[in-house]
Amino acid sequence: MNRYEEIKSLLEASRRALTNRIDEQNNIGIKKAYNLLKEQDEQGIEPEYETASNNEDENEDIVKKTEKKRSYRVSGGIIVIHGRNKQESQLTTDDKKAFQETMDEFVSEVSELVDFNKLNLYDNNVEWSGKITELDVEFFYSIGENNGIYVNGTMIKIDDEYLDFLVKLRKYYEKFKSKWSKVIAVRKKTPEE
Repeated sequence: MNRYEEIKSLLEASRRALTNRIDEQNNIGIKKAYNLLKEQDEQGIEPEYETASNNEDENEDIVKKTEKKRSYRVSGGIIVIHGRNKQESQLTTDDKKAFQETMDEFVSEVSELVDFNKLNLYDNNVEWSGKITELDVEFFYSIGENNGIYVNGTMIKIDDEYLDFLVKLRKYYEKFKSKWSKVIAVRKKTPEE
């Protein structure tokens, strides 16, 4: 086994271990959130009980239940529009045009070999991601609260090709942010009927 394969297998093993640990922590959090009681936990330690519930979590659940979302296929891509009612989750001609332009421009300006994920359009946020297949790198664009560009990959070789890709990805983000900020602004101005 060469050094690269050894590092890759160690990285995969650590991710599996981290995922298992996160799953255990999530189970504990779920048990506390829903006040699930056990007499004794597996190691014989008395469990801790919470008597008060977190009102913020309950409010978030209510908002998620009342949110309407609709998915639309536009030229091979999927756009999901989130809104408070059916009218707010409608696809407009401007949304469709902006999405089509976004995909076309990304292919011509950043990378031709890309698998796009859904574009999520919220009241104050847009999130979009995909995978650059030739570099085995995932990207994530967000405007709104967590605005920025996020990149995910395993054992990425830092060379001129990758650095050039990052420059293109960042440069296109500014165009993406400008275009979708305008879409959000227009959707807010549209009067409800």
